[in-house]
Amino acid sequence: MTGNQGLVWLARRETLRVSKLWTQTVLAPVVSSLLFILVFGLSLGERIRQVSDVDYEVFIVPGLVAMAMVQAAFANNASTIFQARSDGYVNDVLSAPMHPWQVTLGYLVGGVVRALAIGVSLAVAAIVLVGVPVREPLALATAVILVVVLFSALGTVVGIYAETWDHTTFIANIVILPLAFVGGTFYTIDLLPSPWEELSHFNPVLYLVSAVRHGFLGTADVNIWLALGVTAAMTVPAYLWAQYLFTSGKRLKS
Repeated sequence: MTGNQGLVWLARRETLRVSKLWTQTVLAPVVSSLLFILVFGLSLGERIRQVSDVDYEVFIVPGLVAMAMVQAAFANNASTIFQARSDGYVNDVLSAPMHPWQVTLGYLVGGVVRALAIGVSLAVAAIVLVGVPVREPLALATAVILVVVLFSALGTVVGIYAETWDHTTFIANIVILPLAFVGGTFYTIDLLPSPWEELSHFNPVLYLVSAVRHGFLGTADVNIWLALGVTAAMTVPAYLWAQYLFTSGKRLKS
């Protein structure tokens, strides 16, 4: 088996892991996000007519899409790497004739595919339900790629370092989810009083949400170039960190 064949095999395995359990990996997050749109958007939309000249039920869609993709990419890779370590299966992957970059890429494929499946499904449903536009498709595609690669890589890193399953869920539920909720998913930070508006700029998720929102609506809390720049500045080191762990075998080789 060549390195390229090993990469294809690993990528197929990670993709099948998502597709065989699609009701849990894709359908459930899409339904949950749609409920947010229906409950928050349509109910609060009666009181909050518009935000930044956009109907409220439309305004919250980009943030919900970003949040769903972030959670899916992270959870997918954190769980697959942790399980591979626990079962000893990762040793078979590391002993295969593949370069470390091929192993890294093969594992990232699963998180990227799952996150994209959720993001695209949710976006299509939102377009049908509330008529959300896609004003800057190139910016949206760039933002989405950076976001899913970033959190797939972070999930990989956490899955490698985690000692117990609780460690992976702790990061997802106590760190990522709260940052997403206060990162402008349901509101614009311009509405916040000082110093909360200023402090919001230290939340990295704000830039992810702003980048995705600009792609959909053509406007956001943060300039698109700054949002993409900050997201890229987080994505590159996260990917390199995951690559370093596979290259060195740290916490992987028993």
